[in-house]
Amino acid sequence: MKYSFITSLLLVSLANSSVDIQAQSNPNPTSQIARGTSARGNTTRPWTYWWWMGSAVNEADITHQLEQFAKAGLGGVHIIPIYGVKGYENQFIPFLSDRWLAVFAHTVHEGKRLGVGVDLTTGTGWPFGGPGVSTPTAAKAWKVVDGKLTTVLTKQQVKRPAPGGQGLVIDYFNKEAVQQYLQRFDSTLAHLPEQPRAVYNDSYEVYGANWSANFLDEFKARRGYDLTSQLAAFLDTTRTPESILVHQDYHQTLAELLHDGFASTWGSWASKAGYLSRNQAHGSPGNLIDLYAQAAIPETESFGSSRFPIPGLRVDANYEVDRFGTPNPLAMKFASSAANLLGKPLVSSETGTWLANHFQVSLSQLKPQMDELFAAGINHIFYHGIPYSPRAEAWPGWLFYASTNYGPSSHFWPHLPKLNQYIERCQTRLQTSKPDNDVLVYFPIHDLWATKAKSAGGIHQLEVHHVEQWLLPQPFGKLCEQLTQRGYSFDYVSDELLKGLTGSKQGIRSPGGATYQVVLVPHSTYLPETSLRQLERLARQGARIVFDGLPEQAPGFHNHQARSTTVQQLGQTLRQLKTVTVSTDVFKSLPQLGVRAEPWAGEGLSFIRKKSGSQQDTTQYFITNLGNQFHQNWIALSATGLVSRYNPLTDQTEIIPVRKRQGGKNEIFLQLEPGQSCFIHVYSGTPTVLNEAAQKRLTSTSNGQSIRLKNSWQVQFLKGRPALTTTATMPSLTSWTSLADSAGYFSGTARYTTTFDLPAGVNVSSYQLDLGDVREVADVKLNGQPLGTAWCIPFRLTIPADLLKPAGNKLEIDVTNLSANYMRLYDKLNPGWKKFYDINIVDIRYRPFDATRWEALPSGLLGPIKLTAKK
Repeated sequence: MKYSFITSLLLVSLANSSVDIQAQSNPNPTSQIARGTSARGNTTRPWTYWWWMGSAVNEADITHQLEQFAKAGLGGVHIIPIYGVKGYENQFIPFLSDRWLAVFAHTVHEGKRLGVGVDLTTGTGWPFGGPGVSTPTAAKAWKVVDGKLTTVLTKQQVKRPAPGGQGLVIDYFNKEAVQQYLQRFDSTLAHLPEQPRAVYNDSYEVYGANWSANFLDEFKARRGYDLTSQLAAFLDTTRTPESILVHQDYHQTLAELLHDGFASTWGSWASKAGYLSRNQAHGSPGNLIDLYAQAAIPETESFGSSRFPIPGLRVDANYEVDRFGTPNPLAMKFASSAANLLGKPLVSSETGTWLANHFQVSLSQLKPQMDELFAAGINHIFYHGIPYSPRAEAWPGWLFYASTNYGPSSHFWPHLPKLNQYIERCQTRLQTSKPDNDVLVYFPIHDLWATKAKSAGGIHQLEVHHVEQWLLPQPFGKLCEQLTQRGYSFDYVSDELLKGLTGSKQGIRSPGGATYQVVLVPHSTYLPETSLRQLERLARQGARIVFDGLPEQAPGFHNHQARSTTVQQLGQTLRQLKTVTVSTDVFKSLPQLGVRAEPWAGEGLSFIRKKSGSQQDTTQYFITNLGNQFHQNWIALSATGLVSRYNPLTDQTEIIPVRKRQGGKNEIFLQLEPGQSCFIHVYSGTPTVLNEAAQKRLTSTSNGQSIRLKNSWQVQFLKGRPALTTTATMPSLTSWTSLADSAGYFSGTARYTTTFDLPAGVNVSSYQLDLGDVREVADVKLNGQPLGTAWCIPFRLTIPADLLKPAGNKLEIDVTNLSANYMRLYDKLNPGWKKFYDINIVDIRYRPFDATRWEALPSGLLGPIKLTAKK
């Protein structure tokens, strides 16, 4: 939108201030790359999982692919050695062999040359394990034999292992087992001159493991009694009061052993060796906040489609939600909360796993998933992913069993730099700003442990796929959903991390320097007396604590009654403190305490609020419209001052005018269509206030005159598979698959050409070109001049008026579709491309992959196309 006199007024105001809007809302790319790029890669750019299939790699192809990655705008790779490809057995390289170490060192060396960082899984496939794992250090479960608890092996093998990585999975609850496992890397990887930036642990998929050889001793030392003395309660599945308490103790012991035995041990080992650590804590039976806190880079996961109601956004109908679940920001916030509390600058995500079937994922489907992650506090995207594939291998090359393929053989590879650039612009701002959340929500995990576990082995595994099974039904989950809908910014805090908080009248400060206004305790039946004492300490320091009702009892069996009495007494003590509120309606209490909210979130907008600038005196919002409710409206930000808007899609910054409302609040007029996103920056200073006439001109919903494109379209097939020379005339736009049977198998690019005249008497500075439904990416030229690429929803471009002629304007639109239609043919003629070991390649339902039965997917320019004069 253009603001004639409005902009000039604001620029006068800005000229008299010390704020450099352009510098703060659009950081210098060169200086940012200098900060973000090093031997460890460029963290502002997206990174990618890079599967080494059979580790059948060589220096020449490694260099070639890294050069491709750097040119496309990727910042780094994460190497995961996995199963191999049939017919290449003589090229397999055993994991951590001398040859393997040599090609890995070459990768890091070339990455440094190109500015591409390198991370490495601490093993092959997943979970950790391999040839050095024996019975004493392997994963274990409990079993009752002759009335006694007995330790048995799970016998789980490493999943999807690479050559040299086969073997039993380690016991993640046993510190000595973890230390012994890591010795393999100390004797090999640590001696290389070229080291990875970070080591990595995948999500917890240790099936059936719920025990350790020393569990009973650890349980007694930590819980104060012998578990075998309460065997009947432990085995009771009816959830009697005694059974609940014993199971809380059992789960807490597992959580502590996982924290101490694995997360802390592995994280400390990595730090001592000079590596960062990336940990996917989800899926485990521990407190996710504490486990993420042990990693240098906590990592969450976005698996499947979030099924946003954005008009035109496609969702794969074959994806089984009941089986695999959907992404959820509340699950993502466990990782970002740990980072925010402890001052960790990076929070990563495995991104785009099974977003749609192979050969069917579009860039327009990927962008909203990125925006959801950004709004949840993620700022270090990892694509899932790219398989290593030899340069000489025929299309589609080597493929990983699960989509999405972001690599050079993907249909969207030529346009992937557009998405990479968008992500880099966003992450540049998100990585150089600090959290600005007011609320710390206590995570009452003991209430969760009081419920019946649904996971294998009878334990609560807190995974990201099905939060509706463990997170959303709890009062904690319901409260967090309400906080989100009402526009409150919040993080989670655990019992352990409460200990590191300090309080004052100015707020609650975390060890990482984040400041919060209130600790909010959801309705909880069980709350440890130790945590209540921490809350009392904070309250006496001046911190404000809000309880949604006081807890009723202490968790755990040992001295339960006496400890519950203590809990009740501490509750009454807390109730008497001036800084403590025991509320019957927290959403009345929070505003009374001055806690900020962004009420426009209730209109379907997602956001994250942060602090930026050299003095942290600028409030930065990332706002994304992932629904179909909001289009444009006046909104009141909790931050006040001078306002600018940055569009990461176009790299443009503009001034946002304000209007004054009753009560002294300033409002901005925000236009944000479904699928769009932006940054809003609020600087210190006095804004210029619009009068009523200016407000009316600004909010006018009537666009200028629409220009009808009434001429026919000429369609010409360009580069693609199979090669087509077909040309056709379309009176109206429709899928090119309707033109001929052969077109139903074509994957590539076709050019749409038409002409149009301008109506007389139109005098505007620009036009908006809305392409409607595009399958999948459109490169647009007008009168021979490139206008840009429309690759995400809404598919719109701006046309400067000076590019148009009164008559005879020529519009050329090159549209590139998915590779799915060609795979329908290729899979029939060349089924031998599916030649991978292990699971080979499967479809989105994990059935053997077969594209021969697919229907042709709509392709090309479907419209309707609108060309509208912009006021």
